[in-house]
Amino acid sequence: MVEGRNIQKQYGDLRVLKGIDLKIDRGEIVTILGSSGAGKTTLLQILGSLDKPTGGDVFINGTNVSTLKGNQLARFRNEHIGFVFQFHQLLPEFTALENCMLPGLIARRSEKESKDRALKLLNYLGLSDRLEHKPAELSGGEKQRVAVARALVNDPLVVFADEPSGNLDSRNQDELMDLFVDLRKQFNQTFVIVTHDQHLADKADRTVHIVDGVIVD
Repeated sequence: MVEGRNIQKQYGDLRVLKGIDLKIDRGEIVTILGSSGAGKTTLLQILGSLDKPTGGDVFINGTNVSTLKGNQLARFRNEHIGFVFQFHQLLPEFTALENCMLPGLIARRSEKESKDRALKLLNYLGLSDRLEHKPAELSGGEKQRVAVARALVNDPLVVFADEPSGNLDSRNQDELMDLFVDLRKQFNQTFVIVTHDQHLADKADRTVHIVDGVIVD
């Protein structure tokens, strides 16, 4: 469902990715594990269409996203891809509910449809009593759960997560990874997660190890 073919990335003379082939099936939880500078975040950004490869192609559900540009790429990303970042990236002036609704509104869904979907997800994630709280009023774990709900609001084909537990304590780290597993069971959601934590990687279906820009297994 997600496929990278001969993915390469180069900045000047620096080769960050050196020809990566990777396939991820629908409903699979895959972690990308590697040390700092190994190329794992660069690979995630390319697979998630946030960056362009120097060479190679990325396919998501049969669409070559490497060839999409401008509004076409932005529309595909909004409708089919979800993102969860280490520092959640919630908008501070909006409530948890409003933050979660935003991708639906950007996709031109009605306010009612966006709100109903956001409420369903936030309630499922145990945040029914935090809907009207702004990010500054939420704990670190609650902020990250709002970010997960926001990533899921448009029912994406795949969610890409870049060190989503890196800013959480050990208890919340475990809870977040368990949440990804539960969401896969409930919604058959696909997750691709960058991490440096072997403990979290062990909970995934499969781990891809990157060393110096190549996959080693």
